[in-house]
Amino acid sequence: MAVSVRMNPELEKELELAAQSKGITKSQFIIDAVEHALGRKDPYQLLLQVRAEMDQALQGEAMNEAHGATAASPYDTGRTRAALIAKLRAKHGLGTD
Repeated sequence: MAVSVRMNPELEKELELAAQSKGITKSQFIIDAVEHALGRKDPYQLLLQVRAEMDQALQGEAMNEAHGATAASPYDTGRTRAALIAKLRAKHGLGTD
């Protein structure tokens, strides 16, 4: 649905500059502003969502790194098992058999 809005030229110029700085159209800028005003876009909730997704991604990377994962082999059980056995043998003073 099309909506027409009248505004003074100074405000329209500010709108145009703000939209350009964000790399979006004036229409998208206005839609975002209306959604925010109606409570559909809460920047704080968006921030929390992004942080949660980043934490989850970082935990996944840490888990992969701990288990010797690579991009080609997300979980190499043989290599991980061998590394774990070597660490345990070293810790308990056992030689390699």
